[in-house]
Parts: sequence; structure tokens; C-alpha cells
Amino acid sequence: MRRSAVALVALVLALTGCAAPAPAPPSDEVSGSLTVYAAASLQASFDEMSAAFTAQHPGTQISPVYDGSSTLATQITEGAPADVFASADEATMASVAEFASDPAVFATNTLVIVVPAGNPENVTSLRDLSDVVTVLCAPEVPCGAASARLLDGAGVTVDAASLEQNVTAVLTKVAAGEADAGLVYATDVVGRDDVEAIVPEGSAEVVNRYEIAALTDAANPKTAEAFVDFVLSDAGQQILADRGFGAP
Repeated sequence: MRRSAVALVALVLALTGCAAPAPAPPSDEVSGSLTVYAAASLQASFDEMSAAFTAQHPGTQISPVYDGSSTLATQITEGAPADVFASADEATMASVAEFASDPAVFATNTLVIVVPAGNPENVTSLRDLSDVVTVLCAPEVPCGAASARLLDGAGVTVDAASLEQNVTAVLTKVAAGEADAGLVYATDVVGRDDVEAIVPEGSAEVVNRYEIAALTDAANPKTAEAFVDFVLSDAGQQILADRGFGAP
């Protein structure tokens, strides 16, 4: 009997040793590299958003690319390896409709007149832009299209000293004193002391609605969708609100 019991214990131990190990807990499926194409006006917000997202998902790395929305849209249609696109208006997102999956509005923005600190030319209204050195976004860029609507609504014609491909370039020239004034988004001047903003009459009627979408040929679709969800989440919306963006 004793020999039988010993043999039984040995058999049990042998079988236990051969058993498959318990499965490891599932890993976070949101991981890997992500390339995010975003409008230039989103840079500060999306840099903060990217840091918060990667902190939440330590296995991710985000490479943002910032430029004028129309420039980014052209690159996407030409096959640029983007996973997510965030546009400064709905029209530009519509231009890449075949590449974008279920775009959603995630923020709004309006225009302000921007002048160098101290407002040396005493600009106070849209009409003053005709009499000083003014830089604007190019009309094919969302901020340029919005600028045209705002100026047209006020009956103002501006012979711009230059037409820039993104709003950051307009802001840079004004801040450097290369121009007396420009039109940029309200969010672009938040927290800056080298420029001043003037809210022009009619700006509340010219609202840009920002859209975001994961791209249909994204190399990392699950993480792309997770990033879009984060931008639309309460945490993402708070980051945008802190930077001056309006609610969707």
C-alpha cells in the first residue's frame, strides 16, 4: 500500500510538472508607434495630449507632424504614412474622405487680430489692416479661408504682405516685428507676452470646426482609434479647453 501511495504521488508530481503554465494576463493592446498629422494651431495642445496618452499607454510612441491642414491633406492623398489626421476645418477633412474613417468634430476656434506687444501701429479693427503691413494665411489653408470670410463680412480688402501656409508662420512674423498685424486663431496667442490680441467684430460668426479621424490605411489602427478616443474624452477635451479651444 505504501509503495502504491508513493507511486501515485510521484505520478501526480510528474503530471503537474508537465502541465502548461497559467496564461499570462493580456497585455495592453494599445502599443507601438503612431504618426499623427495635425493642424499647426494644434501643436501645443497635441504635444500635451501626446504626453498624456503615452503616460496612459507606456508602450506607445507618438510622432506628431504639424503644418497647414491643406498641406497635410495633400501629403495624405499622396500616400504619406499617417495614422491619424486632425484638421482645422471640416472642408479639408472632406478632401481626404476616402482615407478618413468616421471623422468627428473635437474643437472649435475663432480668429483674432494679432499685433506685436505694445501694438506700435495702434491697430484696433479689421479696417486698420488695410493701412498697415499685414500677413495672412493663404486662402487654401483653413485659417486663410476663415480670414477671407471675416474680412468679406466686414467689407474690408487687405493687400497682404505675404500669404503663409500655416497660422504659425503668420504668428511668427508678427511676433518678430516683420509685420504690423495678422489674423490668427484665438488659441495661438494664449500664454504669449510677445504679441497682443484684438477680438474683431464679427469673429463669433466665423467659427472653425476641427475634425479628427483615424486613417483607413493606418499602420497601427487600434492605437490610432485609441488616440482619437482620447482626444474626444473628458481628459482630452480639458487639455483643449485649457488652451483656449471651444467645445465641439
